[in-house]
Amino acid sequence: MALSFAQKEAIVAEVAEVARNAYSAVGAEYRGLTVEQMTDLRVEARKAGVYVRVVKNSLAKRAFADTDFACMEEGLTGPLVLAFSQEDPGSAARVAQAFAKGHDRFKVKLVAIGGKLLDPSELDTLAKMPTYDEAISQLMAVMKAPVQKLAATLNEVPGKLVRTLAAIRDTKAEG
Repeated sequence: MALSFAQKEAIVAEVAEVARNAYSAVGAEYRGLTVEQMTDLRVEARKAGVYVRVVKNSLAKRAFADTDFACMEEGLTGPLVLAFSQEDPGSAARVAQAFAKGHDRFKVKLVAIGGKLLDPSELDTLAKMPTYDEAISQLMAVMKAPVQKLAATLNEVPGKLVRTLAAIRDTKAEG
């Protein structure tokens, strides 16, 4: 069934809005997957905060026009499912990578982040990026380490004094 002009406009507007707010995008060929398998992909994506959509390539090109994902334009060929990371840069890559492990017919063709098109082999690198909470945790650990070492060093001076006095007391008690 052909889409009306109004329906096409709505799809372009929706995808463009998602693309403007997304951190990264993954495009994968899904030829040969069943409806159930695609449903499983959508369920996993929804859990991870990833927007997944199958869009005609001509509509996707229009939607990407004024976004960071315009770099994906030339690679939009064949049947592609597009996944956009909404919560953290690596979430779409993690979903695509996990799904590809169990489905040979799912092949990642496009990977983009921050206006830069990456090679599909770099999907693993993007998937390993920390989530927002993990990044904050790592930052706090880095910031806490020097303070913790300073406190331990300052605490060592009176501790050493107490141990020295205890050793002197013990030697006097013996002698």
